[in-house]
Amino acid sequence: MSPVDLWTSYNAALEESPLLVKSVTAAVILGTGDLAGQALEAVRGGNDSTNDATQKDGFVDVARALRFAVFGLVLQAPWNHFYYLLLDGAIPPTEEPFTSTNFVKVVIDQFVQAPIFTVLIFVFLGILEGKQLESIQKQLETDYKETIVANWKLWVPATVVNIGFVPPILRVLYLNCVFFFWSIYLSLVINKKPET
Repeated sequence: MSPVDLWTSYNAALEESPLLVKSVTAAVILGTGDLAGQALEAVRGGNDSTNDATQKDGFVDVARALRFAVFGLVLQAPWNHFYYLLLDGAIPPTEEPFTSTNFVKVVIDQFVQAPIFTVLIFVFLGILEGKQLESIQKQLETDYKETIVANWKLWVPATVVNIGFVPPILRVLYLNCVFFFWSIYLSLVINKKPET
């Protein structure tokens, strides 16, 4: 099957079952992103990892990668699927990429939706890891501000492209592709050793 055939099949599946296809795609991409984060930790010597022995021995923390995959499957893709349906329903897409309408949508996305979703990321992944709510709250107090600023550095330009240039049906796929790199960052932040 050629790449064109694969792309055609993907788009047909996306039209037929958009939420399922977006969710499975997110699971694969985010799980892979965490694996890339683990590889980066191993190259850096595992200094920031909560699982130094595993990283030093060259093993992969499969449970950790699965947590990111589950996050993509049940939270990230569904959240963004319904969020973009709501956003585009309230403020319809424009043909021109640089409009005041798209500017408003980027502001809503990054300064209303993103701060809320970032908290959900920490809580969801923390719960999957078995952390107590107090531990998650402490991590939010320690890492939230730095994470949201890093979010804006990556996601403001990515959101401008997404809202201005990407067809609505492909927005979550585009997000998933950018999220691959964001999940590496999140993996490193969320799984770093607590400061003593």
